[in-house]
Amino acid sequence: MLMDFYIILNRFIEDYNFNLLNFIFLSFTIVIVSFGSLVNLVEPRLPNFLRQSYRYGKHSHKGPTNYLVNCTEMPKSWFKHFYAFALPWSVLALLLMVHGSVTKAEAPEFVLRFLDFMAGGRANRTMQVDFTCALVATVLMTMQCGRRFYETHFIQIFAKNSKINLSHYLVGYMHYFCAILALLSNSQGFVRGTKPSALSLSYITLLQSICILIFLNSCLQQYKSNIILINLRKDAKTGAVKTEQHLLPSGGFFDLISSPHMFFEIKMYIALLALLPSTTWFFVTVWVFCNQLMNALLTHKWYKENFKNYPKNRRALIPFIL
Repeated sequence: MLMDFYIILNRFIEDYNFNLLNFIFLSFTIVIVSFGSLVNLVEPRLPNFLRQSYRYGKHSHKGPTNYLVNCTEMPKSWFKHFYAFALPWSVLALLLMVHGSVTKAEAPEFVLRFLDFMAGGRANRTMQVDFTCALVATVLMTMQCGRRFYETHFIQIFAKNSKINLSHYLVGYMHYFCAILALLSNSQGFVRGTKPSALSLSYITLLQSICILIFLNSCLQQYKSNIILINLRKDAKTGAVKTEQHLLPSGGFFDLISSPHMFFEIKMYIALLALLPSTTWFFVTVWVFCNQLMNALLTHKWYKENFKNYPKNRRALIPFIL
């Protein structure tokens, strides 16, 4: 029965140029903008189960809870599972890239078939990214997944009573699963009839070089921002955890915006768009921007509600603007 469903879906993809990756990211974007806007604008009028399902972490729902929603909640510390998955998944993509650069042959047939299924069909998937740019982007993405794996598993401090909903948990996996596929789906060597070209820095334009530096700087600044948050819960002298409360951060980009870690996440994906000028990666970037924006607005609102002396000059996500 599952095989029959796969055959029907694959035929639909081929006949109608249906890009499953684009559909997934577009759907994520519509849902997060719709629910995020409702919570940010008319939350008091929403049913508790919806508010409880959407909110998590420091701005989690306060008040009466829904039994069914309670059953679908799990520790926020399970965020670390995303990166336990994303790191080997991105390394696998990088190994496929390295294999292609050595053999100068297109990706193995099973990889091509899977990408055909996920990204528009055998006849409709086109090359939009040269091999050198795709390899550089994959290296950068793998570095980011590796850094986040280190942070979440070894230095981040999660509050024991902090929860996330099952929907957030599943979306986290889907994001990294599909984003890594988006790196490959329109890249040279991973589209039928194309073989990896020789690696050469001449394929990297000045704009792309600047975007690589922006990505690396954003990665560093995001790490520094996360360290500021982590240190709020530690004793400055001993390094021991002294609290699990959410305190008021300051220093670095926290003096300008409430969520610099989210701001730099957006910058990283926009920087990768210069290396991956494909339709699919555009959808990835739009989804990341909308997701971070909605969360940043809630975080900014929470800070202002809980700290009466919250600096008035701080914006939610974009310095001096938003």
